[in-house]
Amino acid sequence: MDQREVSRLLDQPTISIRDAGRVMGLGINKSYAAAKEGAIPTLVFGGKRRVPTAKLKALLGMAG
Repeated sequence: MDQREVSRLLDQPTISIRDAGRVMGLGINKSYAAAKEGAIPTLVFGGKRRVPTAKLKALLGMAG
């Protein structure tokens, strides 16, 4: 994943668990496992689980 793609994803208010995992260098299964364990923060909207990018940026030390 290139920097442009990472920036595009992190400019959105929320992203999928799959995309959050990709940003973190994780595969699909590890991404969902990390979300289930709470290592990747998630919110539920209409039955769909999403990752708030502000919290993901903070987790990655990118908040500013």
